[in-house]
Amino acid sequence: MHVGRKIPISIERYLMDGAIVALLLLLYAPLIIHWYDGWLNKSISLEHEYFSHGIIGFPFAAYICWLNRDRWQALPQRSSPIGLGLMALGAVFYLSSLSNLVNLSLPIVLAGLCLWLKGLSGLKLQAFSLLLVFLATPTSMPYLIEPYTFPLQRFIAGMAGFILHQLRLDVTVRDIALYVGDRIVEVAPHCAGLKMLFTSLYVGLMLLFWREDLHSRARVTLFLVSTALMSVLANIIRNTLLTFMHGTGRDSLFAWFHDSWGGDLYSACMLLLLIPILIGIERLFPDPVPDQS
Repeated sequence: MHVGRKIPISIERYLMDGAIVALLLLLYAPLIIHWYDGWLNKSISLEHEYFSHGIIGFPFAAYICWLNRDRWQALPQRSSPIGLGLMALGAVFYLSSLSNLVNLSLPIVLAGLCLWLKGLSGLKLQAFSLLLVFLATPTSMPYLIEPYTFPLQRFIAGMAGFILHQLRLDVTVRDIALYVGDRIVEVAPHCAGLKMLFTSLYVGLMLLFWREDLHSRARVTLFLVSTALMSVLANIIRNTLLTFMHGTGRDSLFAWFHDSWGGDLYSACMLLLLIPILIGIERLFPDPVPDQS
């Protein structure tokens, strides 16, 4: 008797889950494919390219959801009306003609689904995955931030000029521009490291989760601050190299490092350095030893 009653319930549950997944794929697969195509082929808008960390962020968020699948199934069904309201808001955003709202509808709908299916407990369980999705969703936020990066641009240009002076290169720094003879390299907002900063902090959050360090406020704070400082330092070195290459007539090398996969390789090496930095911070702030008494 009991077995006969469980089978229909199980089938109904999986049919419902399957229908939800199918609907999400139908609605958002074309959008995500468009993002990936733009990120990989650099054919997306400059502002949306700032969110290319979603290439690894979305699969990692899905992986975390997979890890939480048993805990998700164990949660009781507690539908929240707020969840239904968020899904309705996401639907309105999706049907709008504004790209920012269409993009933001994805994390809003996902958060609404968590609340609708499992209540606040479900939202808390999937909070980190939702955060990764939200932080990788392209918006115009970089466009709004760029006007305030001028001091950073001037600092990077000044430091690059100082380093090149030590290498006996005749370089002149004027605000955000570096002049080497009749050649000029400008530290534009996109070249000020804002994209690398976003990517570094995003990957840093992933590493903190991977190493199970999110519980330690000291580790999280020190690591994210170190990540931001390292990103700025890496960008100073990058702009120094670009100015040297362009100023000394190494145009093919400049193009490889600035426009081709050379820059991606440099960024990847910088991100790999975050792993030993985090391990060092873990040793500096070890987990407390359990009391054996």
